[in-house]
Amino acid sequence: MYADPPAPQPRQPGENPPSTSSANPLDGQPRAWEFNPEYQRLVTAWQSVLPMLESLTTALDKAYQLARSPQTWEAPVGGRYVQDLAEWRSRLAMYRQAVLTSISDEAADTPRWVPSATGAPHAFS
Repeated sequence: MYADPPAPQPRQPGENPPSTSSANPLDGQPRAWEFNPEYQRLVTAWQSVLPMLESLTTALDKAYQLARSPQTWEAPVGGRYVQDLAEWRSRLAMYRQAVLTSISDEAADTPRWVPSATGAPHAFS
């Protein structure tokens, strides 16, 4: 079984944007920040995909346990069905890992906060 990659974290109550201090002393303009909508999209994707993957895993695990029971199959052909279910469980685990890793990797490359155009000064108003 694979371990899930780190999930993108939603904005926490009381979480503040990065400090507005600038490395450039000539840049006296305060910078407004907003929580990145692209990052929020990844948080939403993770939160919607994970329960579906969990329900699929649970359903396959239940079917696998039932198939392995000697009361379910009396014929020797039952072993083939158990092998098929084991293969599907393995494929689902790899699919889950791929989907969650792609979301996690994209979230790691996406900034949580982006400069906001709101309140930005304009040269010619």
